Amino acid sequence: MKIVNILVFSILVFCSLKTATSKELNIYSHRQPYLLQPFLDAYKNKTNIKLNVVYSSKGLAQRLASEGKNTPADLVLTVDIGRLYIYKDKDLLAKVNSKILNDNIPSHLRSKDGTWFGLSKRSRVIGIAKNEFLKGEVSTYEDLANPKFKGKVCSRPGSHVYNRALMASMIANNGYDKAFAWAKGLINNLAKRPQGNDRAQIKSIFSGECKIIIINHYYYGKLNYSDNDDHKKWANSIKIIFPNQSKNERGAHINISGGGVVKYSKRKKEAIKFLEFLVSEEAQKLYANVNYEYPINDKFERPMKLKKLGSFKEDKLYIEDIAKLAPKAQEIIDIVYW
Repeated sequence: MKIVNILVFSILVFCSLKTATSKELNIYSHRQPYLLQPFLDAYKNKTNIKLNVVYSSKGLAQRLASEGKNTPADLVLTVDIGRLYIYKDKDLLAKVNSKILNDNIPSHLRSKDGTWFGLSKRSRVIGIAKNEFLKGEVSTYEDLANPKFKGKVCSRPGSHVYNRALMASMIANNGYDKAFAWAKGLINNLAKRPQGNDRAQIKSIFSGECKIIIINHYYYGKLNYSDNDDHKKWANSIKIIFPNQSKNERGAHINISGGGVVKYSKRKKEAIKFLEFLVSEEAQKLYANVNYEYPINDKFERPMKLKKLGSFKEDKLYIEDIAKLAPKAQEIIDIVYW
């Protein structure tokens, strides 16, 4: 019965999207509902345009491809450049030329052909146990493979998109062979098998299971400002390190949340306007306040909660290269059993 109910719900959602008018937009979203809703509310209040959303963590690109010219979708919103690139690779996105998008999004965080656009930034950072290390002792991603940290590192599985993107960036910056050696060294330093999400890694330091972790920065923010006292204790047990910050270093690895206009959208102009809203000052503040994500452009002021993490230098690698290197990254991950 549960499966039947899900199928019926999906059919109803599909039918409702098919009837959308010019005063409506249909969005396929990989972002969780509670993260997206504040943006939908703000935009509706400004424009009175109704935003219909289908949420799913998997399968939306395949669905969009199967719908073809009959798709009701106007926009795709997702997290991680690897997921976003799938839509471009399948030729599912329209080419957009918007001065607002181009002026507000750095060139390395949007596609060269105008098919996809970064909308917010997240950094893959290192967390260390407080009072366990000398200043600068852990300062780069490469340090995670140093044999002196054997038995001290914890990580979620390497095949998760966040770690696969980091692995791809290691290949892009250091070459395949050095990236492979780094991954082997990392695995040799693990305190336990890769498991759990990023929150679980923070908890692992609190519980004493490990001393060094890899996480997306905003998970620290979520726990540090949580209403749950236990979560605050977990966050208080670690110190955040933005890696590779020295003068000749590349900077911390960056990933994005992003989006694009569907190739066969019937409301392309309206869809572009919504993307432009998402890079406005109002929306960029929402990204920071709702999920502790960094504005896509440094010209937008960061709220105090993000400022407290400190400023940092970010890797300016063209982010689509990370998506293109994802198969090679996964190859290494599989070989070393990350």
